[in-house]
Amino acid sequence: MVIFGHTGRMPVETKEEASYRQEGGVVHLSGRLDAEGSARLWRTIFQRSHKKRDAVKSIDASGLTYCDGAGIALLFALSRQTKASIDHLAPEFQKLLDQFSSDSFDRPVDPPRKISAIEKLGMGGAEFGRDLYDQVVFLGRMSVVSVRTFFRPSLVRWGDVWRIFEKAGVNAVGIVGMIGFLMGLIMAFQSAIPLKQFGVDIFVINLVALAMFRELGAIMTAILLAGRSGSAFAAEIGTMKVNEELNALKTMGIDDARFLVAPRMIAGIIATPLLSIYANLMGLLGGFIVMMSFGFPFAALYRQVTANVEISDILSGLIKSVVFGVLVAGIGCLRGLQTRSGATAVGDSTTRAVVSGIVLIVITDAIFAVIFYVLNF
Repeated sequence: MVIFGHTGRMPVETKEEASYRQEGGVVHLSGRLDAEGSARLWRTIFQRSHKKRDAVKSIDASGLTYCDGAGIALLFALSRQTKASIDHLAPEFQKLLDQFSSDSFDRPVDPPRKISAIEKLGMGGAEFGRDLYDQVVFLGRMSVVSVRTFFRPSLVRWGDVWRIFEKAGVNAVGIVGMIGFLMGLIMAFQSAIPLKQFGVDIFVINLVALAMFRELGAIMTAILLAGRSGSAFAAEIGTMKVNEELNALKTMGIDDARFLVAPRMIAGIIATPLLSIYANLMGLLGGFIVMMSFGFPFAALYRQVTANVEISDILSGLIKSVVFGVLVAGIGCLRGLQTRSGATAVGDSTTRAVVSGIVLIVITDAIFAVIFYVLNF
């Protein structure tokens, strides 16, 4: 027995394309205003002459069966340019269109509010207060860490200390030596002219030696480290804070002051005096070369230096360099910990670290100058 079954084709869903027709002052839209159809109609409508577009008085949207965001954008742009009304739009599409208002596009952007001088003063005072608070808290935390590490040196990550010392100290030998040598060379040439007029140009080497050992060696090295190592400390810790690595350390119960700041502080305290001594010797070498080019023998210059440079002159520069090392490392780490979120946060912290470090170095050097004068040291 043969059973005959009914066979037929499955219905095929046809996609109704969007169409556009203008009759007088009325534009008729029909079909699906999806992304594809809206793009096609957009080119068709807005390539027409301005005269035909200006004649449009109303838009008949009764034939629209579908309208997404692209279609709403087309309706809004057409209505806005022709000043025509949109009629017979389905309620579900009208809700989308009602979310747009031509007033919000035509309204001029409000100019930024001008901050008065009183507000700027208040904001600056508040920022200064927050920064001072952070410095006091940082100083207290580092005091606690210093006491703990003094009695328990095993708490210090000495591997990190030597790694940071290599980057901040050993790798800076070249630039510090070159600057020190040039400073001695410049001072010798500049001071030789006036001293030669009085016939005491042999004392040029005394001036170079005292200036380098007491003042220039330490402060020049500290300023170089502030721009080189202090900024690096701020950038490293600031990047860790932006990436929320500091929060991860706190979650694991690790003190960031002991884990990150202490190794950098110790490395700075060790590196700065050693680099200062090296800068002093290179500056003295530059002065010796200039004086020997003037015809003075090495032995006479050596006697001048050893007879006039005392141990107190060398110690004064070393004491300054130790304090400068603490300032450079401490300010760099503090600015890194103060880093906020944002694309420019790390750069801002780096800039603040360098500027704050140099300013504090100069202020501290002025304080030392007064103290050494009073103590006749």
